[in-house]
Amino acid sequence: MSLANRMALASPKVTAICVEANEFPQLSAEFGVRSVPRTVINRAGAFVGALPEREFVRAALQLAGVAPDEPPARTTGESTELASE
Repeated sequence: MSLANRMALASPKVTAICVEANEFPQLSAEFGVRSVPRTVINRAGAFVGALPEREFVRAALQLAGVAPDEPPARTTGESTELASE
């Protein structure tokens, strides 16, 4: 399971969609996919490559407009840990 999907399982504020680039060439062209994995965040930015978890989360937060050093908002009973595979 991809890290993006694990983040989506861990938080209702995250939605992840994984697409097979070869099966959807028009969509791949729209998002500028030239190599995979390519992660697009809110259509505002993207990064390429399989990053270590910490770097992936930092890049995703930065592209989503959340300061990486900012602690996540906590509400009672919610876990901020990512679901394991």
